[in-house]
Amino acid sequence: MIVVAGEALIDLVPVDDPSAGDTLPALRPQRGGGPYNTAMALGRLGSPTAFCSRVSRDGFGEALLERLRKDGVDTALVQRGPEPTTLAVASIGADGSAGYGFYVEGTADRLFELPEALPDGVTALSLGTCSLVLEPGASAYEALLRREARRGVFTALDPNIRTGLIPDADAYRARFRGWLPYVDLLKLSVEDATWLAASEDVDAAIREWLAAGPAAVVLTHGGDGMSVRRQDGSGCSVPGQRVEVVDTIGAGDTVNAALLHRLAAHDALSAPALATLGEAVWRDVLGFAARAAAITCSRAGAEPPYAAELV
Repeated sequence: MIVVAGEALIDLVPVDDPSAGDTLPALRPQRGGGPYNTAMALGRLGSPTAFCSRVSRDGFGEALLERLRKDGVDTALVQRGPEPTTLAVASIGADGSAGYGFYVEGTADRLFELPEALPDGVTALSLGTCSLVLEPGASAYEALLRREARRGVFTALDPNIRTGLIPDADAYRARFRGWLPYVDLLKLSVEDATWLAASEDVDAAIREWLAAGPAAVVLTHGGDGMSVRRQDGSGCSVPGQRVEVVDTIGAGDTVNAALLHRLAAHDALSAPALATLGEAVWRDVLGFAARAAAITCSRAGAEPPYAAELV
């Protein structure tokens, strides 16, 4: 089983209505949050998956859990609370890219607490996004990462940087570097990598990150595809899949899920296996993730594909 830990929230996505005139656009609520989307995508692909988070008991929280269960995701590890659900207001650019403003004060997911030991049979733990920024929950998720890594669980991290939530960039970058010894697979967008590298050359930064712990770093390049780099300096890349982009909401989260799903199919959810994976297998894994992300981009909101759509 793959456990995905992190926030579940509601995206408020603008609805294009030419008849609206100069009034503010209508906002359509959609289920979201990087880890939530990753868990949903894994469930749709058919990977045994559990979601570990803290979710509100309000109507949005109920809707979030209902969708996970519908897609086959185990929610037994989800903590519940009376606080409201986090809201993320999306803005969609002309190219389909998404930006976000967050309403996070006093919300349920910020109060996540370190759970007891994860169930037997957990093969991988995936974390990322807002959950590793917002305290006090961020420290609990960090403790979960360190604990599970120490007991040999394969760990995957997608920082999925949201700069508006990070009050001290240098402190966050230092904290990020502190996670790396506990991470087996690091996945980043090229924009995230550039921000994390700060004034440093991105290639040099990736070499430093690999030396700190991860067996591989996967870098996504938007419509231009994705690439992988390993500790020995080897790597490869695949092109993106051309589609008519509606928006990019959930595309990176779909990549997270597709990488883990396909690596599991190759029995490669371990640091030693990842370090020795051949180029042909990596091309297969990256190509699968690129196809999955393209389908998500062709739809409004975070709607990752089902396994049957990728046959």
